Amino acid sequence: MTEPAQETPPRVRRGRGRRPAGEVRAEVLAAAGAMLLEQGMASFTIEGVAERSGASKTTIYKWWPSKGALALDGYFHAVESTLAFPDTGDIQADLTAQIRAFARLVTTTPAGRVIAELIGQAQTDPDLSAALLERYSGPRRQLAVEAMQRAQQRGQLRPDADPEILVDQLWGACYHRLLLPNLPVTEDFAVSLVTNLLHGVRA
Repeated sequence: MTEPAQETPPRVRRGRGRRPAGEVRAEVLAAAGAMLLEQGMASFTIEGVAERSGASKTTIYKWWPSKGALALDGYFHAVESTLAFPDTGDIQADLTAQIRAFARLVTTTPAGRVIAELIGQAQTDPDLSAALLERYSGPRRQLAVEAMQRAQQRGQLRPDADPEILVDQLWGACYHRLLLPNLPVTEDFAVSLVTNLLHGVRA
């Protein structure tokens, strides 16, 4: 007995006239993020995003050189608010909240599978690899580094602690468990990770 075919979301109908570029770009990103989280990279296509957003393929290719680069921006558009970095003045609370949010995202939503697929594809897609560094991991890394630098200025972390290495220790451990899942990424793991690290570098 064959399974019924899934219905393709209808093409978005637009009124006449040219839409502002910012509006078109936002709708393309929303469509890309939704499609990626629903279907994963295997079924993700520029054609599908164009159909769902109502934008032309020519317009999409003008902004994104490959489907991987578009997928990454769509992913970040979908998860950006969840991964917002808090700044309460308490570095332990802020790091714990951020890594717990990451743990929830990658274990209770399709985002964990998707980011693992994107990292995998980036190994053979130069455009995606560049986009991953420039528009996702680079900016997010900088947010964490700046948070730790502020904590050092407040006297919460030792001044000789290297924020770049601390980022590797925290998020590197999370991505290690995500990509090589011998053990799960859990909220308890996030709490223990931050606690264990800060015991060694607290001022």
